[in-house]
Amino acid sequence: RPARRERPDVLGAVLATGGAGLLVLGVVRTDTEGWGSPATWVVLGVAAVLLAAFAVAESRSPAPLLRLGLLRGRWVAGANVLVFFSTAGQFAAFYFVSLYMQQVLGMGAAATGAAFLPFSVSLIAGSVVATRVTAARTPRTALVPGALLAAAGLAWFALISPDGGFLTDVLGPCVVTGAGVGLVIAPIVTAATTGVAPHEAGMASGLMNSSRQLGGCIGLAALATVAAHRTGSATGPAALNDGYALGLAVAAALFLVAALVAVAVLPRRPAGAPEPHPADPTDPTDPAGAGAETRAGTGADTRAETRAGTGAETRAATRLEGTPS
Repeated sequence: RPARRERPDVLGAVLATGGAGLLVLGVVRTDTEGWGSPATWVVLGVAAVLLAAFAVAESRSPAPLLRLGLLRGRWVAGANVLVFFSTAGQFAAFYFVSLYMQQVLGMGAAATGAAFLPFSVSLIAGSVVATRVTAARTPRTALVPGALLAAAGLAWFALISPDGGFLTDVLGPCVVTGAGVGLVIAPIVTAATTGVAPHEAGMASGLMNSSRQLGGCIGLAALATVAAHRTGSATGPAALNDGYALGLAVAAALFLVAALVAVAVLPRRPAGAPEPHPADPTDPTDPAGAGAETRAGTGADTRAETRAGTGAETRAATRLEGTPS
């Protein structure tokens, strides 16, 4: 009999798309409407209602788009929060550094693109290191130092000046930030699917990608608003530099939050790894103790049976020899 096909979760897809879209729209509009505008809070309020309705719908759906119980796992929950904050900082950093090189340093588009090559090289190197570290240990081992290294690189970026240059203000922070981001990008997928049943691996991977995209959209929109408020109506290099520097400092703070999430939420041991403890031979529920008792008991029983059997055979042979033929 062919397997019964489950109906797609259309309601969940509509609610999730509508809620996430309005959430991003509400944050983006703060650049023109401001955070104190009633229109901004109406849009954000409707987004919150739709996302809450999505959670209710998923809890009742026979074939949910996202099984809410998946978020109870520390690996899944921690990885999604971490990727949200790290991507928010990463996307905003790309945006501000690109504008800094073009609007403040006066570099062209081609030169700006070429200036990101050191970032790409260090990102690849960080990804290679993270892959090897994760294969030997857990994703947490690479995620924590990676987020801290990226935060340090972005904090260095926040020291940009209107009179700076590529070698003094861009090259060093690019290398440090790229290495940190590489250490985060490679193991985050492994972390987001650790401890997940094979038939739900696609759901966990889709959730991680959604968190990545949502974090990038909201982070870029929010930090662009922060930078624009710092710059104000001025268009000079000094004013633009101040706005970009503030945005980069906030991006560094987002990576620090990601590092704290990795430390506080992600487990130290792989999923399913037992806690080491000494064996108790008197505890029948302890596998090691039970095994010891079983081995000891089996050996003792075997020796007792051997002695008993040997004695019985000896006595029988003696009686047979004393019987007249």
